Amino acid sequence: MKVKGIDSEERITLQETREMLLKVEADRLGAGKEMSYELRRSIEHANHLSKTSAEKSRELVEKLLSLEKIKPDIAFRIASIMPRTRDELRAIYAKERFTLSGEELDEILDLVEQHF
Repeated sequence: MKVKGIDSEERITLQETREMLLKVEADRLGAGKEMSYELRRSIEHANHLSKTSAEKSRELVEKLLSLEKIKPDIAFRIASIMPRTRDELRAIYAKERFTLSGEELDEILDLVEQHF
């Protein structure tokens, strides 16, 4: 399949992707169509890695964006990965030019824990 153009672009979390893929799967199964290997693997991957609901992940993104040192890219990455430790969170921030203090890391981890 060739993509001729992009109509719109929007960031979404892994959990929101999972819900979209499950809708596609239900539509395909309802219509009696076969799913491609790539689609089946994508659904399996999203199911395996999703740790919360789409609503909770979107809510987490909104709360993370209200914090001072969080860019949208990082907020969506945190909501998709749902890090549990400081080391996992530091790995997400590894490419940034600044580092977070222990208090800032704990604040982010507390938000993640609330939405787990």
